[in-house]
Amino acid sequence: MTSLITNGIKISAEIFYLHNISKPLKNEFLFNYKIVIENLSNNTVKLLRREWKVQDGFGNITVIEGEGVVGKQPVIEPNHAYQYISGCQLNTEIGCMSGTYFMEKILDNDIIEVSIPKFRLITPFKLN
Repeated sequence: MTSLITNGIKISAEIFYLHNISKPLKNEFLFNYKIVIENLSNNTVKLLRREWKVQDGFGNITVIEGEGVVGKQPVIEPNHAYQYISGCQLNTEIGCMSGTYFMEKILDNDIIEVSIPKFRLITPFKLN
C-alpha cells in the first residue's frame, strides 16, 4: 500500500490486477484500486473534485477530472476516514497513476489540494 499525507489528509492506495476480466491478447489490462482517505487534521473537509493522471507503459498520459469520487462528495470529519474502490484500464502491462483531490474546509470554505500518491499498475506476470 502506498501512502502520502498532504495538508493533514492521508491518502493510501492499494492496487489489484483483475486477471479474470483482463484480455492480455487484446491489450486490455484492468485494475481496481482501493483508496483510503484519512482526515488527520482538525478540520472537517468535503471532497469536491479529483484530477487523475494515468500513464501507460509507453509514457502516454490521460488526465481524468470530475466531481467527487465514485459519484459522491464525501464529508470527512477529523479522525475519520472514507474509502472507495474504483478501476482503470490500460493498454499496456504496466503503468502508473497519481493525482490531486480538491477539498473544502467546511469551517472557513478554504479549498485545499491533497496529493494522491503515485502508484504503479503492474500485471503480476510482468514482475516475473
